[in-house]
Amino acid sequence: MLNPMVVYAVIGDIVGSRRAASRAAVQDALGPALARVDAVVPSLDGLLPTVGDEFQGVYATLEDAVSATLLARLHLLPHADTRYGVGAGEREVLDATRTPPVQDGSAWWTARAAIDELGRPSARARRGWYDATHAPGGPGGAGLVNAYLLCRDALVDRLGERGQRILAASLAGASQREIAAAEGISEPAVSQHLRRGVGAVRDAHAELRRFAAATGAAHADGTGGRPTPM
Repeated sequence: MLNPMVVYAVIGDIVGSRRAASRAAVQDALGPALARVDAVVPSLDGLLPTVGDEFQGVYATLEDAVSATLLARLHLLPHADTRYGVGAGEREVLDATRTPPVQDGSAWWTARAAIDELGRPSARARRGWYDATHAPGGPGGAGLVNAYLLCRDALVDRLGERGQRILAASLAGASQREIAAAEGISEPAVSQHLRRGVGAVRDAHAELRRFAAATGAAHADGTGGRPTPM
């Protein structure tokens, strides 16, 4: 058994898969889509399918966990919609020989609590939730992260398939010229998509990454997110 460590666990869930025209097609798309996400935002053990319609991954930082949920949803949206519970806390690897490894710990309990939150009737339109009950330094930043997730996912819904592809490519580091070539459109057309919402999601995502990284550094040096003297 490995020593517990603070991580950010992600549980993903396919929404309404039983109503899909082909459940087999959705499952066939899942593995390659998760591999594409892992290539851009590597998880600690791999972002992998588990049982039924669920998949999971573990990340060293909150910003990586949140990035993975956005990319995974974008890559899977042509086939099915998905939702994500993110939980902060400790994890213990009970059996590293299994794929995915058998694990336990508060990161998983809170990720499961976040998925359960999304299952409430009043929250079923949401696609992401963060439970920071066991986060280092306490749950103080959870409200800001969840406010971002609510706005982010609502904007993603309105982008359309091309806008979603452009956003995924932009998050993966592609230039406007590369995106234009891949989509068969002009660079000004890519710029139009960026102005119509793609850029807002991308820039808000970058701001959240900076916030999460700064908060994590503050927790690591013991300031707990309080400003340090100049």
